[in-house]
Amino acid sequence: MSRTAWVAPAALLLALTACTAEEPLATPGPEVSGGAVGPDEAVTGDLSVLQVQVEYPSDGVYEQGEDARLFFGVANSGTVDDALVDVTGADFADAVDDDGGAVDVAVPAGDNVYVGAEGAPTVVLVGLERELRSSQSIPVTLVFEAAGTVTIDAVVAAEGQSPAPPFDFPDPADDVDP
Repeated sequence: MSRTAWVAPAALLLALTACTAEEPLATPGPEVSGGAVGPDEAVTGDLSVLQVQVEYPSDGVYEQGEDARLFFGVANSGTVDDALVDVTGADFADAVDDDGGAVDVAVPAGDNVYVGAEGAPTVVLVGLERELRSSQSIPVTLVFEAAGTVTIDAVVAAEGQSPAPPFDFPDPADDVDP
């Protein structure tokens, strides 16, 4: 078979491949560098938690008994308001807001809430039950008033990220309602 006989089928195959490039992959490829720093998880069809992580420890390690701030977003695309009313887990004694009070974070319908962002609600994991370093994780259960519960592994942020804030959430004041 001549060289030109191979070129035409190869060009056709390349053209067909290019036409489908905008379609999602049936089998996901390897993780892309620069993606979300923590896991995302749907609670319901309308409520999701995003980029769940524990703040990077300023000295490189959380010792048993120390407290750690938790960072995540909550996206509510539904028409019903909700609220985060508790955070629980076997690897910490309690979860509180920055003032030491009970966790109570309003999640308005059709809006996003960035827990831990400057000027936003906070959640602090109190009394870690074990040592934690960067890239290790602990399971946390987020309890929502209407949506129910979701358990997700909160990953300790990577070294080199500024402890305040250690993630890429925008300023809540800049959040535009849909």
